[in-house]
Amino acid sequence: MRQAFTGCGTALITPFTRSGAVDETAVRRLARRQIDAGIHFLVPCGTTGETPTLTAAERLRIVELVVAEAKGRVPVLAGAGGYNTHEVIESAQQMARAGADGILSVAPYYNKPSPEGLYQHYKAIADAVPRPIILYNVPGRTGVNIDVATVVRLSAVPNIIGVKEASGNMTQMCEICAAVPAQFLVLSGDDALTLPVMSVGGRGIVSVAANEVPSEMAKMVEFAQAEDFAAARRLHHELLPLMQVNFIESSPIPVKAAMAMMGLAEEVYRLPLVPPRPASRERIANVLRDLGLPAGSATVRV
Repeated sequence: MRQAFTGCGTALITPFTRSGAVDETAVRRLARRQIDAGIHFLVPCGTTGETPTLTAAERLRIVELVVAEAKGRVPVLAGAGGYNTHEVIESAQQMARAGADGILSVAPYYNKPSPEGLYQHYKAIADAVPRPIILYNVPGRTGVNIDVATVVRLSAVPNIIGVKEASGNMTQMCEICAAVPAQFLVLSGDDALTLPVMSVGGRGIVSVAANEVPSEMAKMVEFAQAEDFAAARRLHHELLPLMQVNFIESSPIPVKAAMAMMGLAEEVYRLPLVPPRPASRERIANVLRDLGLPAGSATVRV
């Protein structure tokens, strides 16, 4: 199952209806679009899916829908993380029973555990959940960094198989790639750093940009896997403006606005997220047009 989570996985947005409910039809349609485009695995209920605004029942239902649409054609890596270890275990167990092939678990946020606390948190999850576990390190959002020593220590836990590294610290990523066992997966958590991470031993990306351009992101990663970095760089340079504009405001605001402009989902957010500022919206539309993607207007609802 380790190999199942290499390549390009998409951190799926969560589409909502105009009334604000989870749009179950759109969840399945967007998952199917990803599969048809050649994406390697799907990641529902990550940060890009506005997960903190979803109820436990909604998160479970989204995973059920994505698993049903995938039909075993691609693996499903479900997001289950938080600052209450007991609740994370319960959520991950439910997602495993719903058919998720693995669990992506963001580091506990707000309570800022020590390295020992992080180790015990993840070990408890791994001991309780019979699925491969991938750590998710994003200190800019959580306020805590899973340091190199802690990642190495956790890599010895049998079903902790990798880390999504979104620290933005390339030195740390290089150190992790050098220190962990060869079979332990290091995945980039930043689209723009995918190629640098893969050049030092990373095995892929959990991507935001793949929501908009799944085929192109999958191909870029496939070139890098084949060590054809010249071809991978060409796609990287072409897609870099999109990778950057997706973070012009707090993610997933820009990618959701872009998906609406492309006619793929309603532009509906849940508070505390709000629509992008007019200047940001114009920049998003310009990037889409430059890439030859639809960039129509969208009716915004919060």
